[in-house]
Amino acid sequence: MSNGIIQDLPSLQMAMVKVGGWSLPQSRRNEPPYFSKTQLVDVLDQIAVLMELSGANGFRVRAYQNASRALSSMEEDLFSIISEGQLLQVKGIGKGIGGLITESVIEGTWGDMQSLYDKVPSGLIEIVGIPGLGPKKVKALYDSLGIESIESLKIACELNHISSLPGFGEKSQKKIYDGIDLLRRYQGRTRMDVGLLFGQALEEKISLIQGVEKAQLAGSARRKRETIGDLDIVVSSLTENHQRVIQEILRLPGIAEVKGYGDSKISLILEQEMLSSSMANSALDERLAETLLERNSDATIDAQVRIVPPETFPFTLAYFTGSKEHNIRMRQEAINRGLRLNEFGLFPESLAGSSIGMEAAKHTLICSDESEIYKNLDMHWVPPEMREDMGEIEAASLSRSSMPKLINPEDIKGAFHNHTVYSDGANTLEEMAQAAQSLGWQYLGIADHSETLNIGGRTIGIPSSLVSEQQSEITKLNQVWADEGVDFRLFHGSECDILADGKLDYSENIRSIFSHVVGSIHALGSWRNRDEIENTEMLIRAIEDTSFTILGHPTGRILQVREGIPLDMHAVIRRMGELNAEGELKAIEINASPYRLDLDWRLCKFAKEQKVPICINPDAHDTNGLNDVWYGVQIARKGWLERSDILNTKSGTEIESLFNN
Repeated sequence: MSNGIIQDLPSLQMAMVKVGGWSLPQSRRNEPPYFSKTQLVDVLDQIAVLMELSGANGFRVRAYQNASRALSSMEEDLFSIISEGQLLQVKGIGKGIGGLITESVIEGTWGDMQSLYDKVPSGLIEIVGIPGLGPKKVKALYDSLGIESIESLKIACELNHISSLPGFGEKSQKKIYDGIDLLRRYQGRTRMDVGLLFGQALEEKISLIQGVEKAQLAGSARRKRETIGDLDIVVSSLTENHQRVIQEILRLPGIAEVKGYGDSKISLILEQEMLSSSMANSALDERLAETLLERNSDATIDAQVRIVPPETFPFTLAYFTGSKEHNIRMRQEAINRGLRLNEFGLFPESLAGSSIGMEAAKHTLICSDESEIYKNLDMHWVPPEMREDMGEIEAASLSRSSMPKLINPEDIKGAFHNHTVYSDGANTLEEMAQAAQSLGWQYLGIADHSETLNIGGRTIGIPSSLVSEQQSEITKLNQVWADEGVDFRLFHGSECDILADGKLDYSENIRSIFSHVVGSIHALGSWRNRDEIENTEMLIRAIEDTSFTILGHPTGRILQVREGIPLDMHAVIRRMGELNAEGELKAIEINASPYRLDLDWRLCKFAKEQKVPICINPDAHDTNGLNDVWYGVQIARKGWLERSDILNTKSGTEIESLFNN
């Protein structure tokens, strides 16, 4: 979280993704259900924003927001819920919105909602995507100045027309102007790998400044979101040292631009030079960091630095770590105990009275670190990754003590989805094996592409005729390690294409050769042209094949490049759980490549509940790519996963036994 240009990074991400080209969807089906749960969630989000822009009552707006959130977290099949007359039993869905949902799903129509879309100028929707602006402020600008495009908004800022409006002022005007530039430079957020590298480099450099007691990364980076907005660094320093610390920060190498600074905060743009000289002491593995440097030689990122007294540091760190939703819940827990919690402290209301800010903080309970804040609220400390208001407040209660013991990178014993020169990988079997051994792994699963895969007119998969050759080479290498007493082995698998009809590539006889089959969708065109229901049916058909072991990069998404194919992942995972209960091993992958990070972390907890094993796989195409497992572990932690939930925390012997069953 930032208190600068970007007020709410999660909502910014939503706006950037969704504000372009809003319209009610058209069904591709000729029978119910005409629309999917995912489509309904998007429409309800859009309607909430459109209503605010139209000046609708705030209660009506929140009703649509609540309904969207209720649907997005619903694990059951929406069509079944409607057919059974149970929709209004879902918390957050009232009679009116329930009627709209039912109409859209059963009849394929949207009532009079089209008039709402027609009523709001498209330019206003684009303006909502600017950091620092929400629908209410956008409507105020429209009503007062007739602003209905980003260009007219920019001109109004340059002419100083906005600062005089009620509820704005000069600071707001500058934030809006800077936000226009930020939106144009960042039509999305920065991937986790790039953002963390910058964040940890800045954190390290600030920590070495004389007078700094502590510096720590906060915000979405600390929570390990798949993508990161601007960076937030909280710095602890005695008040008398603040000005000297600020000046030293401003002199750091790698600052492309100083956007502004005051007595306690600095707004910066960082460039690649910030990363130089940070490799040796990086919290990331050195080889991983070097790989990232090669990937992102021209990257930049915004950063906000806050300097606070040591006694305030834990509260400021917790506040700016977020998320916004988690903070709201924490403040309510404080209120329930007669306390007030904010970025300055945790203090009794009876003592704070009407005082605010640092004046109120004089009455704070002393907390040496974040854990003591939670302790004062009768809670266990919540790891930053889990602070998304997904049940962590309840789990952390001392009376329940149901916090998971999250997986760590050192728990990983190997991975199952990796490529070699046999398909489109850059390294040989032996080279990949050596790299895996250097990580301390006990095994490496090879899953080169199957023969159907064609990219740019070039077949890159292994022909059926060469499968036995690869198997023979793997068998020989395994024998060498066994003879030498080395506890390491290669597993001979395949990344088999899931074809449009739900069948797997290769014949059944060929698939029976492999130790494991990673089923993945690559030819996305035909899947994108179908609806969610048919895609889900075809994917489940593939999973039900007896040779199928692991679902690879489940949705096919590429972060900030393409959305995943339409799928009901709850239905897919539920069916995988049923098959596991019947004794078939059906695992789902967290693809650890920072370009994918697919499975979405929000689904990890559901997979755990359905007792579906999860694999953290780097999908490595060279030896450096194996290091990407680290990012997959962060997503697993964010999804509440423990060591026992992850298939590749098992030993090589255990995996061998599982695959041979």
